[in-house]
Amino acid sequence: MVKPLTQDEVNSKTDPSVAKQWDETTPKEEQFKELYKIIDGLKGGLLTTIRPGVGPVARAMAVAKRAGPDILFLANHHATKFDDLKKDKTCLVTFQNSSSMDWVSITGEAVTTSNDDPRIKDVYSKGVNAWFGDLGDGVHTGMPDDPRMTLIEVKANYIAYWKSTSSFPGFIKEVAQASMTGQVADTGVNRQLFDKDIQTARDSGL
Repeated sequence: MVKPLTQDEVNSKTDPSVAKQWDETTPKEEQFKELYKIIDGLKGGLLTTIRPGVGPVARAMAVAKRAGPDILFLANHHATKFDDLKKDKTCLVTFQNSSSMDWVSITGEAVTTSNDDPRIKDVYSKGVNAWFGDLGDGVHTGMPDDPRMTLIEVKANYIAYWKSTSSFPGFIKEVAQASMTGQVADTGVNRQLFDKDIQTARDSGL
């Protein structure tokens, strides 16, 4: 149902298209569970780093593993993303489901590890070697012990996401109705999780 927009609501603090966009009532545990469901339903997202003299630079990355609210990637340490991270560890991971329109934005700090990190073997999966290649020297094989194989762990400190609460036909109908009536479309819930919430989820194993 479209939410009515009344005159006394229209200001910078109470405009429903801004002030009412965040879900403040759903318990945090449920918010994290629904966040994880969105991420786990997708195989990859965009990892954005900050490049000096350029600004944000994004590239598609397959998720090696979601560890609670944190995201792990496997990458070639010769890639330019590592040059970016040496200078600024701030990064952004985003996901979007083009069918449901659900999206996730994770701001955090990247932690990179050496090739002897045991988690590399844990998260390595068949097909990863296709992105590394076998150089034929018996060392650079594209397998977990390939010295190029590096783990990037994005430790989240702020998460925002939007979860659809309507079917695609319902979404279209709601947007069309809001457009025609001048009201605000109500098609989903927008949520944000702060550093304290995220650390609590890590500590509890959520």
